[in-house]
Amino acid sequence: MIEIGDIEERRVALIQMVGIENLVWVQVAGFERVYAIADEDLERATEDKTSSVHFLRFDLTPAMVVAVKQGAAIAMGIEHEAYTHMVDAVPENVRRSLASDLA
Repeated sequence: MIEIGDIEERRVALIQMVGIENLVWVQVAGFERVYAIADEDLERATEDKTSSVHFLRFDLTPAMVVAVKQGAAIAMGIEHEAYTHMVDAVPENVRRSLASDLA
C-alpha cells in the first residue's frame, strides 16, 4: 500500500511510480532476490498510473522456506526509480511471523 495523505501529492506519485509493484523483492540470506508476483486477482495499474494498493506474493523455493524456518535473515526492498528502499534484515519478530506463514 502506498499511503500518501494529500490527494494531489498522491496523484502525482502514482503517475511517477508506474510499475513499482513489479520491483518489490524479498531475499532470504544466502539466496537470490525473489520479485513480487502482483495483482493476480485483477489488474490494478494502467499505463499512466499505478494503484495505491497492490496484492503481492513471493514465490520462494522450498530451500528458501526451510532456511527461513531455520532462522535465516530476510531482507526486503523496492528498486523503482521513483522510490527506492531497502531493509537489510527485517526485525526478528517480523521474521518469525513470516516464517510461521510459510508452508
